[in-house]
Amino acid sequence: MRRILLLLPSVLALAFGGAVWAEPVDSCAVLPFRNGSLKQATGASSNVDWLGVSVSETLRDALDLRGLVTFGRDDLQEAFQRLRLSPHSTLTQASVMKIGEALDAEQIIYGEFVLHPAEAPAAGASHGSLTISARVLDRKRLRESALFSESGAIEDLTAIEAHVAWRALSIIAPSLAPPESDFKSMVPAVRLDAEENYIRGLMSADPQQREKLFLQASHLDARFAHPLFELGQIHYQRKEYRDAAAWFQKIGPEEVEYHHAGFLLGLALFQAGDFAGAQRAWQSIVAAVPLGEVYNNLAAAESRRNLPQAADDFRKALQADGSDPDYHFNLGYALWRSGEFAAAAESFRADLERNPDDSAATILLGRCLKKQPFRAGDANDARLQAIERIKTTYEERAYRQLKSLLDRKSPDGSHP
Repeated sequence: MRRILLLLPSVLALAFGGAVWAEPVDSCAVLPFRNGSLKQATGASSNVDWLGVSVSETLRDALDLRGLVTFGRDDLQEAFQRLRLSPHSTLTQASVMKIGEALDAEQIIYGEFVLHPAEAPAAGASHGSLTISARVLDRKRLRESALFSESGAIEDLTAIEAHVAWRALSIIAPSLAPPESDFKSMVPAVRLDAEENYIRGLMSADPQQREKLFLQASHLDARFAHPLFELGQIHYQRKEYRDAAAWFQKIGPEEVEYHHAGFLLGLALFQAGDFAGAQRAWQSIVAAVPLGEVYNNLAAAESRRNLPQAADDFRKALQADGSDPDYHFNLGYALWRSGEFAAAAESFRADLERNPDDSAATILLGRCLKKQPFRAGDANDARLQAIERIKTTYEERAYRQLKSLLDRKSPDGSHP
């Protein structure tokens, strides 16, 4: 909640500055789908539990692309652990309600899948059929939808999931649901073996196995963006920044991870010393997601290139979150570098009010008071070169959640 409050100024400017008001949408949690095959006489085993995670992931991505605020895997795992529930156990309506409360989700989608494997499939024949059944629990109105299901060949997993997602969207936010034929075209078809490798990679606790499975998924289906995103993150965490950038650059604007990948691409290029590339990466997403961290990092890349617009973009970061001492420091640093000592001193004082132990801000405040500029050729000033502070946390969901809350009000301040 604190993060949402800190985002308030920038989102207010965005939401109240436009003439068009979007219909408010609820936050939505998609729980892992339970393996109902275990109770069937088919001999199916828990080895297909990955299908339940696949359904959850695909539904969440599809709803995300239509503008709903959803919760990620980490949020769900934390909620299950807090309530001491297993993602693979049978969930009662009461336990689903508790998970929704733990997440503060207004809509919860949950259900099960049943796999009927073929006994001895001939070459080219289907390996079995799959049925996915789901319900939507509306916490606000304390009501639950009727059960809805979709069946098909296991090889058509993506199409089955897309149908279930469209049905869920039609219940939660009917105005956001296009004709089903159009919706299915928005959910890219993925090879079944690529999807399985990707999901098993997500579920694996072994880092080497995770990377191996993501690589296999990317090789099986080069258009599949999810494993590309995961591989980019793996290389970034290893500080293999050029390799990380190469993976992130493969993710196109139609993908649900595009903005997050662009943010991480900027970080990878910045760390690799490609400040022009980092600037382009952050510029490509800042209009759609005007977060403080994006403006701050964009300004840092501009500052490294000695571009005059850096100070203005640092100011935009401050408008998004005036409580962050790093944003005050960065603006002060840009102003000091340009010789605006009085304004820079004001920013450094604001930083020190929030972070009294900031030794760099203390030194630079003294330089401002003495009106001492940066000396490029002075060895003592080498430590004061290129010290802009960048942000590595990207919180688009918090921004979208707050914007959705604001969209619940009409321009005259009344609620719909």
